[in-house]
Amino acid sequence: MKLAPYPEYKDAGVSWVGSIPAHWPEKRAKYYFKEIDDRSQTGDEEMLSVSHITGVTPRSQKNVTMFKAESNVGQKRCQPGDLIINTMWAWMSALGVSNHAGIVSPAYGVYRPRSNQDYDYYYLDSLLRIEGYRSEYICRSTGIRSSRLRLYPDKFLSMPVVCPPQDEQQTIARFLKAQDRLFRKFIRNKRRFIELLKEQKQNIITQAVTRGLDPNVKLKPSGVEWIGDIPKHWDARRLRTLAAVRASGVDKNTNEDEVPVMLCNYVDVYKSDRITAAIDFMKATATPEEIRAFELKAGDVIITKDSESWDDIAIPTFVPEAIPGVVCAYHLALIRPFSGEIEGEFLFRAFSSDPVADQFRIAATGVTRFGLAQGAIKGAFFPLPPLEEQRAIIAHINEKCAEISQAISRAEREIELMREYRTRLISDVVTGQVDVRGIEVPDVAEEELLALEEDTAESDDVIDDEGDMDETD
Repeated sequence: MKLAPYPEYKDAGVSWVGSIPAHWPEKRAKYYFKEIDDRSQTGDEEMLSVSHITGVTPRSQKNVTMFKAESNVGQKRCQPGDLIINTMWAWMSALGVSNHAGIVSPAYGVYRPRSNQDYDYYYLDSLLRIEGYRSEYICRSTGIRSSRLRLYPDKFLSMPVVCPPQDEQQTIARFLKAQDRLFRKFIRNKRRFIELLKEQKQNIITQAVTRGLDPNVKLKPSGVEWIGDIPKHWDARRLRTLAAVRASGVDKNTNEDEVPVMLCNYVDVYKSDRITAAIDFMKATATPEEIRAFELKAGDVIITKDSESWDDIAIPTFVPEAIPGVVCAYHLALIRPFSGEIEGEFLFRAFSSDPVADQFRIAATGVTRFGLAQGAIKGAFFPLPPLEEQRAIIAHINEKCAEISQAISRAEREIELMREYRTRLISDVVTGQVDVRGIEVPDVAEEELLALEEDTAESDDVIDDEGDMDETD
């Protein structure tokens, strides 16, 4: 499919957009939209959320962890076709055209098209979320720092907005929906492939740390329900006999009477198999006693001790080399193997195995937030081969998992490139850099696109009832 430009262009009113087709009208937003401030009398309408990733969606469809208002009375009402802008996060393109009737935070701006003949809703949603307009939102927002910029109604309504003839908008929307279906199918299939690779990696780890490398080895009952049979010459031991376990309480605050340190925090552990000096650690302070207890040493294993989800409990990472000045932060547990008992890297892999991980998931307690007691960590059972066999298992896992990790990285890179291409294509099409008139594409219902909703592989930022991003540890 070869896309050609329009025959003639003119400069756009927004410099970031560049040029637009010569026959496309462009006026200030106030000629196309009016601000609506219709407040709910009961608060019973459906609450909607606004995100730079998913646009306007019902809050009930999100995994929301935010402060919620005690009452929704006084929230702003909106209807399908309204443009909703989060005033404080417009610079992140936290806006969109609503497909739902409902209510939104009073901190949001609700703008209703003056005429149903001006905009196709799908086209408008795609247009106002492109990078060119996002740059303009930043320029028109006011605030002392980026995270507190606000795009007020007068600034938005004075901004030039392009408005092609509606038949062209509908053609563009039809083209983008057809392309989006292809993009989503590609990304969905790649994600499924990645999940299969992760399952394969998990099976390799679990098999190696619970049964060893010899397929013909004689087995015996481990005496632990979760672990099952283990090689006859192995033991099953509680963690307290294999390592020192310390739950960290070092927070991210900076105190003048403490020593400056770097903090290995929850996100570092959750997202990394290895903790190395290459990580950009958070700056904090700690007492001399905390530094002695929690400074990272070679062979340490760190696990997540608390989480909002039970299956994110006891996620491990490994410290291959000592990192002076870096300490383990709160919500984590530092596990230091006893010399001569167990290799730190074997312990790390054992934590990743299904039988060991299941023990911690069962032991986690909580309702909205789950946590592990130090006694539960110490009391967990681990399979224990002889040290030489541990080292052979480590080498085997590293070799096999390296191949799989490379395949996962390639697939993730392909997804990243496809997203970049999709973003660029949307921008080029909605601003008329390419002409899609005359290109035959099948009609695609928005319901079909929702059915292909891709896993974004990144958190969908949560906006609270006052318009602030919810900051988590």
